[in-house]
Amino acid sequence: MLGPSAALSRSARIAFLVRMAILLPLFGLVLSGCGINTIPTYEEQAKAKWSDVQNQYQRRADLIPNLVETVKGYAQQERTVLEAVISARARATSVQVSAATITDPEAFKKFQEAQAQLSGALGRLIAVSENYPDLKSNQNFLALQSQLEGTENRIAVARRDYIEAVRVYNTELRTFPGVIWASTLYNSSKPMQEFTVAENVRQPPQVKF
Repeated sequence: MLGPSAALSRSARIAFLVRMAILLPLFGLVLSGCGINTIPTYEEQAKAKWSDVQNQYQRRADLIPNLVETVKGYAQQERTVLEAVISARARATSVQVSAATITDPEAFKKFQEAQAQLSGALGRLIAVSENYPDLKSNQNFLALQSQLEGTENRIAVARRDYIEAVRVYNTELRTFPGVIWASTLYNSSKPMQEFTVAENVRQPPQVKF
């Protein structure tokens, strides 16, 4: 038989385990209520929106070769405009991007400048097409225009959603209680970059039918 002290010790251990079984879930709820998971949640949401931005820009890049070839068939004399689009696309697609790009100011700046240059070149190409009635009535060109317009709209939406997700994430890093978790558990989490190209450059090329 156990002596009084041994029995008491066993009872104490059982009581301790019972208290821990009750307190640990409560502790987890308290931490959750304090926002311990908020930073990684917002970070993943912003990364997902960044992936959407990349996908839409890639979609636009994929449309350009066929668009250029179609225009070339009707407006070969517009060599300068066509070459500008081809060169801008090459620069835009040569920029290496990843999830890390959004926390690297230089890499992000390079990406957005390349895409802005491509937007400008596409705008000039669409403007030139207005001078060629036969081109404007070509079914393939009309289909490509429609796809380009849809893609530009998707880019605008993806950029807007990304900007909002980054705003929420960056705000969490700077404000209480997120600033505490950022300086302790998540000190590797860095602020993300936002698009800063001038508003007139952000406007998608006007596609007219």
